[in-house]
Amino acid sequence: MGRSSALANLATTLLFCLAICSYTISISSAQTPTDTRFIRTSCSKTTYPRLCYTSLSSHASLVQTSPKLLAGAALTVTLDKARSTSAMMARLSRARGMKPREVGAMQDCIEELSSSVDELRRSIDEMGQLKRSSNFGLIMNDVQTWVSAALTDENTCSDGFAGSMMNGNVKTVVRNEILTIAHLTSNALALINRYASLHG
Repeated sequence: MGRSSALANLATTLLFCLAICSYTISISSAQTPTDTRFIRTSCSKTTYPRLCYTSLSSHASLVQTSPKLLAGAALTVTLDKARSTSAMMARLSRARGMKPREVGAMQDCIEELSSSVDELRRSIDEMGQLKRSSNFGLIMNDVQTWVSAALTDENTCSDGFAGSMMNGNVKTVVRNEILTIAHLTSNALALINRYASLHG
């Protein structure tokens, strides 16, 4: 009798644990689609919606449904990509077999990317000031100006690799990387503009 009672208690405990686990999983799975749905909907209004979604969907739990946090995440993702691409280009520029013209274009591009990185970093810093400032419009105007300047720098960098004198492989790799940064920046600017318009 004691053994069957213990088994019954064990079965009850297991069923209770399963019920809790199922409930927790259902809550978790219910939240994730909501979060990613917000990101997908917001990204659909950008120029490069697929890139926007794939680059930001992993930030869903942080962003929730906040346009401000989404814009901030977009800036952070873009800054990280710009930094890693700049480092990659610095390594490429020191590779053997590079033509002087290619090395020159690389160095010019690295300078442009350095400016872009600085402008994106300043934009992120400025977004962080929003809580402590009552001048929302002025801060957002600064952020929009810096992100636009970063986009201009990236496009200038890409233009440096447009000539037919460039090595095909180098040009393809670099231009693809720069275009990705420019597209991320364009998306970030669109999300920033949307956030600003909600408070306009």
